Amino acid sequence: MNIQICLATNNKGKLEEYRKILAPMGYVIYSPSDLNLDIDVEETGEDYRSNAYLKAKALAEVVPFPVISDDSGLEIRAMNNQPGLYSARFAKECGGYPKAFEKILSEVEGKDRYAQFRCCICYLSSKDAKPLFFEGICPGHILNAPVGDHGFGYDPIFHCEEGDVDFGTADEKTKNTYSHRAKAIQKLKVFLAI
Repeated sequence: MNIQICLATNNKGKLEEYRKILAPMGYVIYSPSDLNLDIDVEETGEDYRSNAYLKAKALAEVVPFPVISDDSGLEIRAMNNQPGLYSARFAKECGGYPKAFEKILSEVEGKDRYAQFRCCICYLSSKDAKPLFFEGICPGHILNAPVGDHGFGYDPIFHCEEGDVDFGTADEKTKNTYSHRAKAIQKLKVFLAI
């Protein structure tokens, strides 16, 4: 039996991560573009949870089945947990991820390199449903230079402590075991299995 869910993203990497974990349970994950929807939500929330909810709510207004949305970021201790909530915007303002890597590497030079990825998923079974939230954290540190070309976003400058792997070189299976998003999705998966 196929159960439909719409994920509030058109990011192919993110979509693939959700599909890999939830498809074996019989879930068919659509993106807005799969449904010919063009929804652009301004992320004005004060935390990951509220941003995830804003995106889920906007999608739930136009989709007749459950929706999921997430918000995530890279929190770097030496940068007061920035870029955090503004991770995507930070990269954009820098002129792309390679420029953002340069800025981050210069900021953490000679400082504590601890960093963590954080993800918060919002699940809405319908537009009037109470939102449910699932969070995941992936601890690690900032590398001395970008490594590899796997993953997306800030992966090339991040070393995952639990898997002892650089995310820029990690294969899908490893990423789907240790990433912040994978951990949040696993919690969502447990909920969906009930």
